[in-house]
Amino acid sequence: MGDRYEIEGEEIVERQVKPFGSGGAHVTAPKDWIGATVKLVRTDEPATEDDE
Repeated sequence: MGDRYEIEGEEIVERQVKPFGSGGAHVTAPKDWIGATVKLVRTDEPATEDDE
């Protein structure tokens, strides 16, 4: 079981992190969030190549 955090916010979306470029990753956010401050929380362990 992971740590528990309490965060006050306006809205939540759940997305999967996708590979990007040569060693990075990204998560897309709704377009109307542009300019807002966001926080990312990893909720499970990343899948390994063996899991796929």
